[in-house]
Amino acid sequence: MIFNRDTLWRYLKDYFFITLGIFIYSFGFTAFIFQEKVVIGGLAGIGTIVYFITNNLGFGIPVAVTSFVLNMVLLAFAYKIVGSQFVKGTIYGAVMVSVFIGVLTPLFDKPLVEGQPFMNVIIGGLMCGIGVGISFTHNGSTGGTDIVAAMVAKKTNVTVGRTMLYTDMVIISSSYFLTHQIDKVVYGFIVLAIASFMADLIINTNRQAVQFIIFSPKWNEIATAINNEAKRGCTVLNGMGWYSKQEVKVLLVMCRKIESVNIFRIIKSIDDHAFVTQANVNGVYGQGFDAIKLKVGTKEKVEKTMKGTDVPA
Repeated sequence: MIFNRDTLWRYLKDYFFITLGIFIYSFGFTAFIFQEKVVIGGLAGIGTIVYFITNNLGFGIPVAVTSFVLNMVLLAFAYKIVGSQFVKGTIYGAVMVSVFIGVLTPLFDKPLVEGQPFMNVIIGGLMCGIGVGISFTHNGSTGGTDIVAAMVAKKTNVTVGRTMLYTDMVIISSSYFLTHQIDKVVYGFIVLAIASFMADLIINTNRQAVQFIIFSPKWNEIATAINNEAKRGCTVLNGMGWYSKQEVKVLLVMCRKIESVNIFRIIKSIDDHAFVTQANVNGVYGQGFDAIKLKVGTKEKVEKTMKGTDVPA
């Protein structure tokens, strides 16, 4: 990779927002959730369980220490299974989570909102979800169950999201055997639901794709401008207006939802009377968008399926 001014700026911006997201996550956990003795998902939840168990034995192993050790162990396994690229992209976030939790935990000896456990859980869940979402949208990761999910996805067809959900549910449910308080378990699931929703909201807002169909006599200029200014591809389709019986050129454009305003500005600046439709699409895969992650089986199995030999009579 050639490092220039633009590349350096992009890296600095990404790491700034990754750090900011991890700080928000850590603050929400330490100031609102941990002080309510609520176990959440991920390594923060395992660290909380370890802390309470060891605290009852007379010494409390900090959540940051447990989180750091487990992250390093998981990353060592991930290096062999998933590859070095994933480890390099995760190690910074995994280390910073432990650092921020370690620094912030001693600053709070009681919940930030006293006497309001439900309010603390909601605020903490919102902050955790926002923090994770910000980190993910800038190619960051907080480690933990992300690492486990990545390894499982590498070896099986189980999705990353499903693995993370199952793992977090097991961690939260196991806290009942420690506290014997069902309300703490319920609070843990509330945090999981809120944090997941907020993270998805932020991530999908950035990744959601839209499709434009553009009719304009100035299609050539619009297509060129979209290529050069919006850095998006255009497909030119041949069509016919059935009323006018005239041949027309139709532009098909795919872009991220956050880029749609720029596409509209380009169209309006060239042809204020262009006929445009915009529609949300469930997914766009390929160059410039998301990668297709699907196991299709061996070549022999695919050939048999195509021939119909695997279909029962």
